[in-house]
Amino acid sequence: MAIYHCNISIVSRGKGKSAVAAAAYRSGEKLTNEWDGMTHDYTRKGGVVHTEIMLPPHAPPSFSDRSTLWNSVELYEKAGNAQLAREIDAALPIELSREEQIRLVREYCSSQFVSKGMCVDFAIHDTDSGNPHCHIMLTMRPLDERGAWAAKSKKEYDLDENGERIRLPSGRYKTHKVDLTSWNDKGNALLWRKAWADISNSYLERAGSTERIDHRSNAERGIDEIPTVHMGVAACQMEKKGIATEKGELNRAICKSNRLIKEIRAQIDNLKEWIAGLLAAWETAPRKPQPPKSPNLANLLMKYLSVQREKSRKYSQSWQHQHAADELKTISQAANYLAEHGISTLDELDASLSSVNEEAFSIREGMKTAEQRMKKLQKLIENGENYLQYKPIHAELKKLKNGWMNKRDKYEEAHRAELTLWNAASRYLHANLTDIKTLPISEWKQEYADLKAQRDTDYTKLKAARAEVAELQKIRKCVDIALKAEQPELTQNRTKRHDIDR
Repeated sequence: MAIYHCNISIVSRGKGKSAVAAAAYRSGEKLTNEWDGMTHDYTRKGGVVHTEIMLPPHAPPSFSDRSTLWNSVELYEKAGNAQLAREIDAALPIELSREEQIRLVREYCSSQFVSKGMCVDFAIHDTDSGNPHCHIMLTMRPLDERGAWAAKSKKEYDLDENGERIRLPSGRYKTHKVDLTSWNDKGNALLWRKAWADISNSYLERAGSTERIDHRSNAERGIDEIPTVHMGVAACQMEKKGIATEKGELNRAICKSNRLIKEIRAQIDNLKEWIAGLLAAWETAPRKPQPPKSPNLANLLMKYLSVQREKSRKYSQSWQHQHAADELKTISQAANYLAEHGISTLDELDASLSSVNEEAFSIREGMKTAEQRMKKLQKLIENGENYLQYKPIHAELKKLKNGWMNKRDKYEEAHRAELTLWNAASRYLHANLTDIKTLPISEWKQEYADLKAQRDTDYTKLKAARAEVAELQKIRKCVDIALKAEQPELTQNRTKRHDIDR
């Protein structure tokens, strides 16, 4: 099934990243970074099914070569914390053929980036694991009309109320930075994410698929469901092999809860609509002059029992006895339920339904909060464990950075996977924690276990709410049969009203 995933990030030298290294990995090629002399060889990487460079009209033709393009970026950017490239990775719809997927990425890149003057280098990865996706690398510095790199921004003086420059205590004048392109506008993230959904959906429609993707969150779309966790390639592969993962278990629990909540809400809405129709028909039904009262449910249940007894007379004595026993059991359960909940009229039944609905909503909200925290804890635990496990490997690499170039390159190549995991963990932990000197992983795991236990308890409560609604559905059936026998015109009026509403 087509899924929506579109992530935007920056390749920054300040975070130890290299545009050449990123391009080599995405394309599965061997590239040498002329800025630091490091060679990045990913020719043995599998799953790269297509690579392509797209350029605006004024870009130098030599930029069609991957090494030339990204080394030009690396050499022009002098700062140690320079932002070298922007990257977008997005899931591709599996309903599209490979050629359609390539055309989709081309159209997206052409309309959103190349037309604005950016150089684009994209790659499509697919390891036949059900997760085809694309990596799109974008240049962040504009090109002038001659194809030379131009300034990203300029400084402007801050002025006081008299239009004079403001002098600082240091003797310099106060300035602020002004971007010379709109590429860094924060609003672009939403526009680019929406464009990916829109263009993907147009290709899905043309391919005759009914699947659609949406860039909006469940809350923005008005979907009252707990969102599932993004599984990732590793977890998906393990699940395909029949190995249960924590992410998979969490997603299965979320889907189960969502189905139960949806079922409860649908049944409650259906019952409330039925009660509203009955009450409206009851008020307009012809009767002796008296204030209209809500039907008494106990009387209707007894009426139902007499109707069923009358119907059973045409059958054998043994069948009548068995049928009477079954009906008495049904009526007994219904009467007990109504007595326990203090319900005697349709109005009170409607109020009880509202109460069940509010309770289910409250449970759902609690589960939603818990699931969100569990997702966060999962990421913290996973990245915390990777950070601690591979920290010695990173520390050893740091020792080799001072000289021993050959030795360092060989060590980095031999431990590339571990270093990649450590770097990813380090970035995540620094972004989400104020202090990573001590990582309370055992505390996170305990909190996760507690939340999991609470979620199971809440799910049991939801099942109890569903059982209540199921009991009310049985009562509805009895009441409908009794009303039909007692006041046929009431049922007819309600049926007519229903047809008119439709």
